[in-house]
Amino acid sequence: MQSERTGNAPARNVQAVSSNITWSEGKITPDERMQLLRQDAATIWLTGLSGSGKTTLAFEVEKRLFMHGHVAYALDGDNMRHGLNRDLGFSPRDRTENIRRIAEVARLFNNAGIFVVTAFISPYRADRAMARDIIGAGRFIETHLAAGMEICERRDPKGLYKKARAGEISDFTGVSAPYETPENPALSIDTGRLGVEESVSEILRAVRPRFRGA
Repeated sequence: MQSERTGNAPARNVQAVSSNITWSEGKITPDERMQLLRQDAATIWLTGLSGSGKTTLAFEVEKRLFMHGHVAYALDGDNMRHGLNRDLGFSPRDRTENIRRIAEVARLFNNAGIFVVTAFISPYRADRAMARDIIGAGRFIETHLAAGMEICERRDPKGLYKKARAGEISDFTGVSAPYETPENPALSIDTGRLGVEESVSEILRAVRPRFRGA
């Protein structure tokens, strides 16, 4: 399986059920799209516990990229479960499928030349490795928001930890389901210590070399 791809063809992570299908190449390459948009598209994959700041940072990075003249789109975990992934729960199997679908969407956006910022707990290393393979290692910027459990639970912006502790939510990461910390992320940002502005600056610093003609 390829670890880095810049073409349009999909990765073969899941056995296809459909038969008699053929991949058709378009007449515009990803590189041509990137030249038009003046950016080498990539996916900034934010991972961390609930309350670590993923959604806040994803939308702020999206905004900052846009303000600097770059096309970007944020994919938020809750938002995706309102539509594309509304049929999935939070079992390990469903979490894996959730990440697979998001990675495929991110790959398509990147092929279109667009930066993607994802905000998903994505607690399992194997699932994040799958996402990296689908998107392509050269486009996958794994970013661990390393706020500790105590800080995230104290923030509890959605009241989820309280419900999980009360047994109202099952398979909740950090309480009744595991979170596997990234072993070698491209970025690790302590969002328990750094504010939004500092955290966004670190992410943009990592992405800036991908701006063409900047």
